[in-house]
Amino acid sequence: MTRQAVYLDHNAASPLRPEARAALVAALEHVGNPSSVHGHGRHLRNLIDTGRRQVAHLAGAEPRQLVFTGSATEAITQAIVGGSRAFQAGAIALGAGEHAAAIKAAEATGLPVWTIGLDGQGRIDLDQVAECLLRADAENLTLLFALHWVNNETGVVQPMARINALVGPTRHTLFIDAVQALGKLPLDFAASAPDMMAISGHKIGAPAGIGALLVKGHADTVRLIPGGGQEQGRRGGTESAALIAAFGAAAQASAYDAETMNGLTTSVEQGLRTLAPDVVIFGAGAHRIGNVVDFAVPGLGNATAMMALDLMGLSVSSGSACSSGKVGPSHVLAAMGVDRTLAESALRVSFGWNSTGEDAQAFLAGFGTVLGRQRRSGEAA
Repeated sequence: MTRQAVYLDHNAASPLRPEARAALVAALEHVGNPSSVHGHGRHLRNLIDTGRRQVAHLAGAEPRQLVFTGSATEAITQAIVGGSRAFQAGAIALGAGEHAAAIKAAEATGLPVWTIGLDGQGRIDLDQVAECLLRADAENLTLLFALHWVNNETGVVQPMARINALVGPTRHTLFIDAVQALGKLPLDFAASAPDMMAISGHKIGAPAGIGALLVKGHADTVRLIPGGGQEQGRRGGTESAALIAAFGAAAQASAYDAETMNGLTTSVEQGLRTLAPDVVIFGAGAHRIGNVVDFAVPGLGNATAMMALDLMGLSVSSGSACSSGKVGPSHVLAAMGVDRTLAESALRVSFGWNSTGEDAQAFLAGFGTVLGRQRRSGEAA
């Protein structure tokens, strides 16, 4: 009998929602270019307009504030590289736990990068945010702040209201990576402080290859790909009506069940503490999104554990899936002051729209087997 695989890596990519699949297939039946004025083009334009409204609604944005991109990485790059050029930034103020896309984009600007540290629970150091503002005023520099809302590895939710209060009223630009927040936290981009915000389709059950950058106010001038004037001249290239329609359908279907997600992660954490009393749950003392558990059992390497779990049909990760496929210490955990040896044992379990209690129990059973093997091996040695 074939064992049913259990997918526990939703923070990397969530499975395609049926609604998104149906919208994608239906849109692919139509030929044309959405910029054409004939009937075929107008039909595709209508699909894009509908998708734009649906995604904007989930993000609490006005439809015209949404610029579709080929991925969240592109949106992040447009915000940081394009934003630094548009606003003549003198430096990038970057959180120490940012996604690799933000780190690489900041490096690509060629500007000084002022790193804002994390505390031991993975929260942005607000005192350092304030220090950046004071330093910028002293040096007469314009800053572009690039900070994430929810950490993709630990699930730690950053104190966004306090960040908004610090940076929002200033002359500086605030960009927020909201990829892991979309569909999990209530977003109100139109009424909030950030000037720009990046979101992604495949984190909420749309296909990969579609993301968006939300812009307002002076950030509406940010450009990276000039092209032929698509997206109101803010991102060139023929839009993929099919991917946008699927993104919109996934956004419309998104109904994050916090109670269920919290129940799954609580079950996993309780089970881990029973199996391994010395387990460390990263960010346990902070406010975390309820769908992810980032943990380590001292002495159990993550590469060995992931391979063993994979052979059992259990898909977990060691952190970000966008770090060149490497298995090794996390820069997020390093910024939190986690010992390198412990960080090399880090594993991440993340749930999503189709996860069940049976998935959580299957993971605990499989992980218990892995731990048992390690202990027997240690005793034999």
